[in-house]
Amino acid sequence: MKWINKTVFTACMAGALLGAQQVNGQLKKEEIITAINETAGYVSGVLLDEEGKSRCDYNLTEGKWYPYEVPWHTGQAVNALLAAYKVTHNEAYLAAAKKGGNYWISMEIKDNPKLNGMVKAIHGDVLGPDFVVFATVSDGTPGIYELSKVTKDPKYAQVATNAAAWMMKNMYDKDKGICYDNLNIITGEVLKEYSPFWKQKAMKDQELYDVSRPNTEGSLFKDAYEFSKDTAFRNAFIVLCNSLLKLQGPDGVWMRFMPNSEEEHSFHPRFSLWYAESLIEAYKLTGDKKYLEGAAHTARTFAKAQKKDGTIYYDNYTNGRASDKGSATGSAAALAGIVWIALSENGYKEFDKSIEKSATWLMKNRYAQDHPDPNLRGAVLETRTRSKEGKIWLTNRDIGTSFAVRFFADYLAFKYK
Repeated sequence: MKWINKTVFTACMAGALLGAQQVNGQLKKEEIITAINETAGYVSGVLLDEEGKSRCDYNLTEGKWYPYEVPWHTGQAVNALLAAYKVTHNEAYLAAAKKGGNYWISMEIKDNPKLNGMVKAIHGDVLGPDFVVFATVSDGTPGIYELSKVTKDPKYAQVATNAAAWMMKNMYDKDKGICYDNLNIITGEVLKEYSPFWKQKAMKDQELYDVSRPNTEGSLFKDAYEFSKDTAFRNAFIVLCNSLLKLQGPDGVWMRFMPNSEEEHSFHPRFSLWYAESLIEAYKLTGDKKYLEGAAHTARTFAKAQKKDGTIYYDNYTNGRASDKGSATGSAAALAGIVWIALSENGYKEFDKSIEKSATWLMKNRYAQDHPDPNLRGAVLETRTRSKEGKIWLTNRDIGTSFAVRFFADYLAFKYK
């Protein structure tokens, strides 16, 4: 493999990214629509393969795609494409969303009495082919429910609701206010005493919050309730949101639950934002402002983590430690912006400057349409640097673009009503 000098690589990357124009401190409407089309064009034309599933991680040094939690990433792509379709009415985006949705519902299990109704949404990556993670399913479902709404075809939402019913029966514990994280798809066993996420911990040393969390990622139970009208889903969603508020830390993030780390004082660039997003959904469902304030508590921590130029890095710390600048996370700038916009629309104007920083950053940090590598044209920067088998694994991850499409659509409505 031919390695390239990091300084040269950074300069080449900067030269291949776009600029942004502002009028009276505000991005122009036409520029935002162009950004929606360019990013959605990338999602529909590059990210989704011929089967409709997301390609996920593009290795920048090899020029190759690698899968990474494919069902989750595919659901995010579907959600993004539908946001773009509602703005542009471009049928190509809807067609691609249907292709992704058809792949997603093809995972439904129909031939195993123990698992029927669940989806075979394999996590992959560090967990291998045997495990389904609750959030891999739940956080991939907002786009699936939205697809049924847009197409007026209930088959997509029905499959997601069948999975929600299986998960509520087998992975949700009302009394503890949690959902167990992992399902062994081979045996059908929900892991309640040992999580493969904690390989360094023996089973006897693992506790409840090592194997579970008050998981509302994707607001699956809320969407299942609104589709099915089954109040059991609504009740479960509220129980979990109340558990979130109870377990929320003083910094507004949930440090007890991986991928955050109490020991390292570190928090993941999106994990707590998904919980904040679900708390906003709880407010919409109930009208109770305690959920909004819980979301705002999280949002303030991310406003502090955002740099002056709008960047949010992958690793963030509550103890003042500097972020690792090797992984600029476009999806975090976008998802934080989505949450900040929702809060601003509900009176939290304190986040307006952060919203503008995200908008400018996402406009600037996109690969140009004439980039020499067609695998990157139109993508939003989402660098992830890891080490695998003694080799530096430098990727541009797909979700920077999927979340950016949603942000641009929300930002357009926010600024140009």
